Amino acid sequence: MTSQSTTTDHDEIRRWVEAHDGTPASVRSTESGDDPGVLRIDFPGGAGEDDLEHISWGQWFDKFEENNLAFLYQEQKSDGSDSTFFKLVSR
Repeated sequence: MTSQSTTTDHDEIRRWVEAHDGTPASVRSTESGDDPGVLRIDFPGGAGEDDLEHISWGQWFDKFEENNLAFLYQEQKSDGSDSTFFKLVSR
């Protein structure tokens, strides 16, 4: 069984992301002016620099709140190993 949690707490999200060596990011070419575009988290071995633009936590959380999002994440895979699965969902 996998364990999943959903949160809107910025500190909890940041702790989980950084514990998995992730960095706040947006999808390259989706930004417009001050809007960072489509939010993502860049994990080692993920899409990386070709598809993602690293942004500040401030920019990431501003967009997160503006779009009334929640952060659904998985603590462990069904085999008990660590997971980096997450999904941004509507509140």
